[in-house]
Amino acid sequence: MCGRYALLSSMEQVRDRFAPGQALLPLPVRYNIVPTQPVMVAHCESGRPALEPMRWGLVPFWATDPTMGPKLINARAETLPEKPAFRGPLMRRRCLIPANGFYEWNRAGSHKQPYFIHLRDRRLFAFAGLYDEWPSPDGSPLRTCTIITVEPNALLAGIHTRMPAILREWDEDLWMTPGFVPAARVMPALTPMPEELMSMEPVSTYVNSARNEGPECLRPADGLLAGLND
Repeated sequence: MCGRYALLSSMEQVRDRFAPGQALLPLPVRYNIVPTQPVMVAHCESGRPALEPMRWGLVPFWATDPTMGPKLINARAETLPEKPAFRGPLMRRRCLIPANGFYEWNRAGSHKQPYFIHLRDRRLFAFAGLYDEWPSPDGSPLRTCTIITVEPNALLAGIHTRMPAILREWDEDLWMTPGFVPAARVMPALTPMPEELMSMEPVSTYVNSARNEGPECLRPADGLLAGLND
């Protein structure tokens, strides 16, 4: 699964990468993004790329209430075409979720060691995501999203059975194609990022608490800052 991640790039970098020309949105650097929080999402609903905040944890449009959102922070790629919550968004509401890296934990007895996983060249990337809009009782739309997961590559297999689907840049335009796209056309983009393109380092257990935020989350075991916010 993917239950924590970081977005360390500036809003200008995120905007220029995913929605050139859009007015800047408030986007603080985030070291410890957790489910149910607002996250930045790129989509092409209007026919051109746009960025907007959405709540992390998908609430399908047909849900009777929003309580299922925290249960749907991730969506398994293999079952997207079958699951009612994901089948429609897969064909009509795909999105990119910008990130610089994500966290996973390796348990050794009672100790849980967090690792920060990122692209080897440390560049900004995008998780493959889905989004939907739920009509709340007061009439205001609630827009929510989920991060798609795939089988782990060799780097991640030792600590987890899943990893987030990181899109190759040449697949992002396909994933963002507006309107209806058959599932069979976009599913091939959902494959594990090759392990030789990724790195991971053990970081401070400070990140274990969802309440904690800031550079301390990326402080490695040797006490030196990871330096991923260059």
